[in-house]
Amino acid sequence: MLRPVIDFVLQPTQEGELRRRVLFWVPAPLPILGLVYFLVGGAFSAAGWTILLASSVGVAALLLATVVQPTPLPEGLAPPVSARRSLHRFRQFTQLRVALALVPMGIGAAAAIVGGGMYPLFAALALAWPQLLLAMPTFFTITRARRAMEAWGTTAYLWHALSRPAKVTWPIATPLARSFRAWRTERARRLALQKIQDEEQDKAWKDAVETERGNPTEPTKASEEERTEDGTLQRTRRLRALPEEDSDNEPTALIPHLESREEDTADASDKESAEGDPAPGDPSSSSSGPRASVDRAARRILDQGGALGLGVRNRRRGQANRRPPSHKP
Repeated sequence: MLRPVIDFVLQPTQEGELRRRVLFWVPAPLPILGLVYFLVGGAFSAAGWTILLASSVGVAALLLATVVQPTPLPEGLAPPVSARRSLHRFRQFTQLRVALALVPMGIGAAAAIVGGGMYPLFAALALAWPQLLLAMPTFFTITRARRAMEAWGTTAYLWHALSRPAKVTWPIATPLARSFRAWRTERARRLALQKIQDEEQDKAWKDAVETERGNPTEPTKASEEERTEDGTLQRTRRLRALPEEDSDNEPTALIPHLESREEDTADASDKESAEGDPAPGDPSSSSSGPRASVDRAARRILDQGGALGLGVRNRRRGQANRRPPSHKP
């Protein structure tokens, strides 16, 4: 029982495409009815002017859908051009009838919400829902549209145009499904590309590690190139390692406090003179080296009378930084 109906609806022709467009909007009033019933709280009575408004719009849309027909075709058209134009005008005519059926439903729903009852919507649905059946491409509708387009004597090859093959599509649902498939394909392509890039990066790192293990002293090309986030190679420069500490480069000895007390200095001098010449193997007795240089400098300063006091240094600094007298008259 259902198989003939399914074949009739899913007929892969231009006529079947227009039929599917109309059938897609047939159950549209049901969600509107449930939403309005929830908003008005289940009440049915409404203000009289809202019912009159919804009924007037429904009657006007029904009259327009009954009276309005496609415009006639111009004279002197070739058969292929006539078939193409007649199909285009019949599509526009079908879409106009569907729009004339949906407009009273929207106005009836708004009037029902304003009036606080369901009667305006019921009146609009009673007048607008049958218009969807009038928009269906039936034999009577197609014949009447073809006669209207042939009013000026040009043959409209409408039946031939409607019998041409077409893909089975649905409004809104088919574009959404096509967009979802395109997004899934693009996502799979991106994941595959990212996987390839990760594998290449891992391979480059493994090669770099193996090369470093084989020859750790020489930098390799793989270690000097790093892959950034966008997949491009970025060359980095390896800095040379600092030379290791040499045994000849000894740290500089700390200078002893020059302002030590004079009695500590005298005791150290007496002790040194009592001990005599130091042993040749003593490192402090060598005439060369940083420690001997520091000791000689300390002895020279102590022989000259010690370090300069703060007062002398401040006085000399003040004399050197004294501002010269002005020679202005």
